[in-house]
Amino acid sequence: MSPRALLDFLRSHRLAVEASVSPTSAAQAAVVGFAISDQFEIVFDTLESTRKAQNLRQNPKIALVIGGLTEPGMPGSAGIKDERTVQYEGIADEPSGAELEQLKQVYYAAYPDGPARLSWPGLIYVRVRPTWLRYSDYTIDPPAIVEYGAGELHL
Repeated sequence: MSPRALLDFLRSHRLAVEASVSPTSAAQAAVVGFAISDQFEIVFDTLESTRKAQNLRQNPKIALVIGGLTEPGMPGSAGIKDERTVQYEGIADEPSGAELEQLKQVYYAAYPDGPARLSWPGLIYVRVRPTWLRYSDYTIDPPAIVEYGAGELHL
């Protein structure tokens, strides 16, 4: 899979399961709505009071899973079985200034209702820069599994 095809696959999804580590080293996971830049940076908004925000401020390492299995007959599945996923590992930060404004535009393109949340107290934007990705496609035999390091993700 080419980096362009990988980016297209990621952009075809809006939700990811993110995992971070608590100050007591407990694994914690949550579903986030995300957008992705041409540089494969993931951006999502959250409240600074959430566990994920607090965790990432102490330890910026994050993992996300995007895509997954949709069984025929499940609500919203339209009978499609899709066993394609991306495992995404990276480093999170909270950009500011021009970087933040640019990432907000990426996010708002995916979530036009995003600006309506700007009035929420404690709203922050998290950017994740990739360090490693694995695309897995189990819809074919043999399965296709492709790994990318951060330096390999160029369009």
